[in-house]
Amino acid sequence: MGQNQKINQKVRDIFTDFLELKGLRKTPERYAILEEIYSNSGHFDVEKLYLKMKKNNYRVSRATVYNTLDLLENCELVVRHQFHNNISEYERSFGASQHDHLICTDCDKVVEFCDPRIHAIQSMAGELLKYEITNHSLILYGQCKKENCENKKAKKKARKN
Repeated sequence: MGQNQKINQKVRDIFTDFLELKGLRKTPERYAILEEIYSNSGHFDVEKLYLKMKKNNYRVSRATVYNTLDLLENCELVVRHQFHNNISEYERSFGASQHDHLICTDCDKVVEFCDPRIHAIQSMAGELLKYEITNHSLILYGQCKKENCENKKAKKKARKN
């Protein structure tokens, strides 16, 4: 069994245990949503996931997607972010390494990065303040310094007109 198959089976088992513990139904739609999330990487919002499910001929409603994401968040298989525009974005969390985010305020591009110094600060703060820190979130906002920032190109074009 490959690594992806092992992860997919493990998250399915975690989700099954969670649903049983809460007395909730184990529907094919819920498992299809879980499978779709764990077959891809990166961030997604509800609408992107819903459209992808529809494109792949799954019969799910937006309400089912919203409700399933709430369940997956409660059992810590996905994590929700509020990066920009008041739109919740999600990413899978099981088997994912701790990372932080850098967001371009012009084009909304999200870049993930990992710096071991942040982990060292987290450990030091925990020891100093007598906290058991279980996770953290760091989001840095700025502007792309790259010429390929789509929003910057559009703004320059608008100024010329």
